[in-house]
Amino acid sequence: QVQLVESGGGLVQPGGSLRLSCATSGFIFGSEWMYWLRQAPGKGLEWVSTISYSGSTIKYSDSVKGRFTISRDNYKNTLYLQMNNLKSEDTAVYYCARDERGAKKGEGTQVTVSS
Repeated sequence: QVQLVESGGGLVQPGGSLRLSCATSGFIFGSEWMYWLRQAPGKGLEWVSTISYSGSTIKYSDSVKGRFTISRDNYKNTLYLQMNNLKSEDTAVYYCARDERGAKKGEGTQVTVSS
């Protein structure tokens, strides 16, 4: 049974930081590219970042480049997203996913950036 369980979300002030985690099981994590996606209130699913199975290839959307860092631990089967200098427009539900379109994603974790 495939599981993707996100955690680490919460309420943070603008300029603050959060670290999201995604614990996975039920598939060979170290053999798959992984993705972070997000969905802001009233908007569609948005791609945030991609990491290759080895971590050698990393991509970010322009909206988070320079502020977010994706990483993975293939021994722990866990994906991470370090988010720094958060802005109100980063408010969204964040999902980890096995595909860029989000067909295979977790339940998500809420990130709210507000003063």
